Amino acid sequence: MITRRQALKGALFGGAAVAGGLAGASSLWAVPKRHDMIARNIDHQLMKDAPATKRMFTFGDAMPPTLRVKQGQPFHSRLINKLEEPTTIHWHGMRLPNDMDGVAFLTQHYVYTDDHFDYRFTPHDAGTFWYHPHCNSLEQLSYGMTGLMIVEEDEDPGFDHDIPVNLRDFRLGSDGQFVKLFQPRKSARAGTFGTLRTSNWQSAPVMDVKAGSLVRLRLCVTDVTRIYKLSFPQGTDAKVIAMDGNPVEPFAVNKLALGPGQRADIAMRIPDGEGEQIELTNYSSSSPWSVLSLRAIGQSLNRDLREIKPLPANPIPQPDLKNAEYIPLEFSATAEKRPANPICGSLGFSFWAVNKRAWQGAERGPLDPVDVLKRDKSYVFEFINRTPHTHPIHIHGMTFQLLKSNKRQLAPWWTDTALVLPDERVQVAVRPDYEGDWLMHCHIIEHQESGMTAFMRVE
Repeated sequence: MITRRQALKGALFGGAAVAGGLAGASSLWAVPKRHDMIARNIDHQLMKDAPATKRMFTFGDAMPPTLRVKQGQPFHSRLINKLEEPTTIHWHGMRLPNDMDGVAFLTQHYVYTDDHFDYRFTPHDAGTFWYHPHCNSLEQLSYGMTGLMIVEEDEDPGFDHDIPVNLRDFRLGSDGQFVKLFQPRKSARAGTFGTLRTSNWQSAPVMDVKAGSLVRLRLCVTDVTRIYKLSFPQGTDAKVIAMDGNPVEPFAVNKLALGPGQRADIAMRIPDGEGEQIELTNYSSSSPWSVLSLRAIGQSLNRDLREIKPLPANPIPQPDLKNAEYIPLEFSATAEKRPANPICGSLGFSFWAVNKRAWQGAERGPLDPVDVLKRDKSYVFEFINRTPHTHPIHIHGMTFQLLKSNKRQLAPWWTDTALVLPDERVQVAVRPDYEGDWLMHCHIIEHQESGMTAFMRVE
């Protein structure tokens, strides 16, 4: 009997056309609205008092759009590639069929210039997610191809404003044009930081909202390197209500750490006085800087945060901890070497490893999983960081629960991306519910593309 994986690999590596989606993946779907995502180059004004930045990468005509869909309703997006190189779309944080995950050479062929690919799935979980390519990732993300995807709850929680915020840097020179995206010596450390810090492609924007209103601020770090530490001024009426797409027990925003790939939903009340502003500040660097400000306008709505309905829990498969299998996953540095025959993106160096093996998967050919799991079986992964740097570890297609750390107290949040501190060991629990080959990597993209990547096979 031919398995689904064998059939998929026959299509991927045997040269079969995939422009309309993989065979059998979309035959019984309802007909949702189709979101056409046109990958293209644009020139766009990012820096004040500088020429437009040339040949940015994006979906559409400006910053990639925020997609809004409903929980439990079919979603259909067509990627149409007008770039001069291949690309894909990965739906970060989504539990979805493996052939829709968008990882070149692992789950699908990349989409060539003037070709297209249809992504079809039903979002199981409500929350804040995002999308980006998984092919030539450092360049395509750094040049602009990161956008938010919001899956709305079935019942409106009751906010007056719902504001998505795409947090990211761009590496630009004083002329507003891109400079070299990475420096090898920095890739071997914390990564190469951008020079222009933006929120929704703007520097420290001021957003007008109704005085006395209730705001749901959806923060999403799509940057390739930066780990944020975010705070509002003391006394701001604001609480974090969701992390990485999943509801949490509300807590105060105080130096909230968000790494690449992570999200936070913040419920906040705007002051009553017209013109009053609330500034969100990042404290991750030696010189704190303004991320954005919210400015009250008009007559106060006199809302109260207690009016907001609690967010419902997502239907995540619950692990059986008593019968869970333990799997250690070690993240470490490795001896520098050059990857062989990269096809879909590589820095040309290997600095990092998972379980002492540097990823060589940016190429066509058979790949070996770091471990083989059983669908609906419970596991406890231990993320072991053997380095002096923090790594945001992301697993595709799975939502896992934080259990414990050897260095700090962890809240039992459900997530897809965990910040693992230097020399820290973090245990998480998961029960995978989709078969397939699922990528796992550090979401500092220089680390991802220089070795800190592997994949798990779920059968």
